[in-house]
Amino acid sequence: MSEKIFLIINPISGTHPKDKLRNRVVEALRQHGFEVTTALTEYSGHASELAREAVKAGYSGVLACGGDGTVNEVASAMINTGVPMGILPSGSGNGLARHLLMPIDAIRAVDIIGRRCIRDCDCGIVNNTPFFCTFGVGFDATVSDRFAEASTRGALTYVKSALQEFASYKPVRYHIDADGEVFDDDAFLVAVCNANQYGNNAYIAPRASITDGKLNLVIVRKIPRFDTVMLGIEMLCGTLAENHGVLMREASSITIERKGGGPAHMDGEPLVDVGDKIVIECCPGALKLFTNPDKPPFRPLITPLQSVVSDVGTSLRNLFEEL
Repeated sequence: MSEKIFLIINPISGTHPKDKLRNRVVEALRQHGFEVTTALTEYSGHASELAREAVKAGYSGVLACGGDGTVNEVASAMINTGVPMGILPSGSGNGLARHLLMPIDAIRAVDIIGRRCIRDCDCGIVNNTPFFCTFGVGFDATVSDRFAEASTRGALTYVKSALQEFASYKPVRYHIDADGEVFDDDAFLVAVCNANQYGNNAYIAPRASITDGKLNLVIVRKIPRFDTVMLGIEMLCGTLAENHGVLMREASSITIERKGGGPAHMDGEPLVDVGDKIVIECCPGALKLFTNPDKPPFRPLITPLQSVVSDVGTSLRNLFEEL
């Protein structure tokens, strides 16, 4: 008897149309023995509604085909349900999918889903709202605000948004408690990470694991402008942990306090002001995920280079398919 899978597709995620992709994904899933029902999202929050309905209907798995926003919506509805979720990445950043080393190609990702390697994975909770990849305040949150207002998506648009904010951004004073260890710092940014990257192979917390029951705190302290520019290079190389201006800790509970509030982001999406005091907790093993059984340990320089080569191969395949 085939397993019933519910496939949720965000038709406007990423930069490529989803018309042809839907049929190809369904056929690929059927070849792996899945019985597939599909639905397209129509508005913000719709993916969460569809996922809850699929769980109630008794589906054996729910797949999210979209970007980080779609993944967050689906995953938020599936915490502690015992029903596994899979990711068919087709967005701009694809942070959680990249952490899992899922191919950034929906059809190849189906092959990983078909291997049925399911693990209990952690999530974070910010003021009672779940996240699965990263949460942040400071410079990256300000950039996320600008990026959300841009008319185009993708890595180049994000870099442009970052450069526009960089010249005028001033560090903010934070009081941070991480499992009882306290820091008072003027920081360029503060990130709390479940996964190891923002997306687009920008490794903000290279050592992060989504199965260790901990979150990774990253504090980028007030440093000279030139050193700040180098941070971007170190993130892409996976060597940020070696920067003396960056403090990293693992913790299950983190509190961030700042004066005057300000922007924040969660899983790549800007948040309405979360206030002066932000409480973040880890929920160990709360989400069952289809994972890549061949995922090796992260290696600085090597893992980022392999990801870039894989991305180039995916782009070339997509180009030939469109011709």
